[in-house]
Amino acid sequence: MTVWLWVGFIVLILALLALDLGVLNRKEHVIGTREALAWTAFWIFLSLVFNGGIYYMYEHHWLGIGLHAGGEESGADAAMKYFTGYVVEKSLSLDNIFVIALIFKYFAVPAVLQHRVLFWGILGALILRGAMIAVGAALIHRFHWVIYVFGALLIATAVKMLISKDEKIEPDRNPFVRVARRFYPVTPDFQGRHFFSQIDGVRAITPLFLVLLVVESTDVLFAVDSIPAIFAITTDPFIVFTSNVFAILGLRSLYFALASVMDKFRYLKVSLMLVLVFVGAKMLLSGHYIVPTQISLAVICGILTTGIVTSIVVSGQQQRRRARSSGA
Repeated sequence: MTVWLWVGFIVLILALLALDLGVLNRKEHVIGTREALAWTAFWIFLSLVFNGGIYYMYEHHWLGIGLHAGGEESGADAAMKYFTGYVVEKSLSLDNIFVIALIFKYFAVPAVLQHRVLFWGILGALILRGAMIAVGAALIHRFHWVIYVFGALLIATAVKMLISKDEKIEPDRNPFVRVARRFYPVTPDFQGRHFFSQIDGVRAITPLFLVLLVVESTDVLFAVDSIPAIFAITTDPFIVFTSNVFAILGLRSLYFALASVMDKFRYLKVSLMLVLVFVGAKMLLSGHYIVPTQISLAVICGILTTGIVTSIVVSGQQQRRRARSSGA
C-alpha cells in the first residue's frame, strides 16, 4: 500500500517543477544573487516541512510505511534519518556546483540560458537517481555485503579527491557527447533557448544540448558517490529517495547563489572528502558497530562547518593582506 505514498510524492515533485518552469520562471532571465538566495531558502524550507511530514507518516504508519519484519520505524527516528540524509546529499552536491560552473565557462553559456539547462538537467537527474536508488536498495536487501562495497567506494573516492588536481572539462571525451555528434550535426552557435535546430534543412543539435548532456552525465558520476553515502544513514528507499530529491531540487538555485563566490571556499572540498571518509568508515563498521544517526549528523555538520568557517576566515585574511599591500 505504500505505493500510494510514492505516487503522491512523485506527483508533488512534478507539480513543483511545473510551477517552477511554467509559472515562476516562464520568462527566461538572468537569476541574480538575491533571487537565488530566496529560492534556496524556499527549497530548504520546503524540505524541512516535508521532514515534518516524514515524522507523521512514520509515527502513524500511513499505509503501512515504517513497518517491517522484526520491528517498526518511529517518526522521530525516520525524521532524523531523513534530515541527516538531506544534509549529506546537500553537502556533496556542493562539489557538483564547482563542476557545473566549469562546464558553463567552457561552453560560454549565456547567463540567461543557464537556468534552462539546470532545470532539465535536474529533471533528468531525478529520474536517473531514482533508478539508481531502486537498484542500490534491492542489492543491499538481497546481498548485505554490498554495503561494504559502497563503503570502500566512498573512501576510494575521498582518496581520489585528495590526490587529484583541479577538475578539467573535456567534452570531446564524454561518451554521450561523442554519440550525439555521431548522429547529429552541431550548430556553430547557440540558437537561443533551443536544444535542437536545423542546418540546411537537416535536424541538428545546438551547443546548449551538448551542455545538457555534459551536465547530466556529470551528475551520474556524482550520484555514484552520493547515493551510497546516504545508504550509510538508512536503507529505507522512501527516506533515501525523498531526501535525495529535495537536496537536488535546491541545487539549481544554490548554484546561482554560490557560483560567483565558490573560489572563496577553498577548504570545502577537504570537508567533503572527510565526510566521505567518515560515511565510508561507518558503512565498513556497520557489521560490528552501528553509529547512531544523531552522532553521524553531529560529525557531518561539524566537519562541514569547520571547512566553511576556515575558508571564510582564511579568505578574509588574504583580502586584508592584499588591501594592505596595495595601499602600501
